Amino acid sequence: MSLNKNLNDIEKSQLIELMHESLRIRSHFELFLWMQGKLQVFLPHEIMITAWGDFSLGVIYFNIVSPLPGIRSDKIASHEINQFLQNLFNYWLNHAKAPFTLAAADNILHDCEFSNKESSYYLKNMKSALVHAIKDHRGRHDCLYVLLSSNLSFPPASRPMLEALLPYIDSALRQIEHLPEQQPTLIKAEPEPKDESLNILSGRELEIMDWVTKGKTNQEIGMILDISAFTVKNHLQRIFKKLNVMNRAQAVAKFRK
Repeated sequence: MSLNKNLNDIEKSQLIELMHESLRIRSHFELFLWMQGKLQVFLPHEIMITAWGDFSLGVIYFNIVSPLPGIRSDKIASHEINQFLQNLFNYWLNHAKAPFTLAAADNILHDCEFSNKESSYYLKNMKSALVHAIKDHRGRHDCLYVLLSSNLSFPPASRPMLEALLPYIDSALRQIEHLPEQQPTLIKAEPEPKDESLNILSGRELEIMDWVTKGKTNQEIGMILDISAFTVKNHLQRIFKKLNVMNRAQAVAKFRK
């Protein structure tokens, strides 16, 4: 479906302006206004859940943007929603990596148990979902985007529209800091002994890993520590070797134990 054929000149102008505005977002408040403003013209929704991390390892971070009361990232625990997000990502991965929709008959979120009653009420009253994702083959930093609506379904044009706007939504989110509650809670079957391999990390390596666990990129860590992104990359390669891991996500999982 071609977007150009389905938009009039005014809508095309609004769409271009929406894309440009995404590049100027620098705070959570600006992100909220952007998502509740012109984005609603093209992708109407009441709740947006974004999730990122290494889904293959179950290391998932999430963020929720919504004007509804009680629907906040800090009101929902990772273990209450991670399996739902994992299932959506797996479905997307196994179905041509294309955007897809869910309707009321799919019982969206009905199997999830939320401790916050207000959050549970609104989430379980969502009737439809629009889902798309990004598979990061280089950094294993996958991203999932879930738009929820109380309407019975999303219009057919929503899927190609989300596909077109996803790079701008993704860019907007990457330009703002993570909130403390956006860090995942890893559930362990039983307590595990402290990994002694962490003791061999230098002070600088521990400092870098601390920023890595907060979701910072090599470039961002370099700016914070006043070193080059290349130097950060070299430090990470030594860290991976010391921790006996293959990538960033595995290092984070081991570092958090």
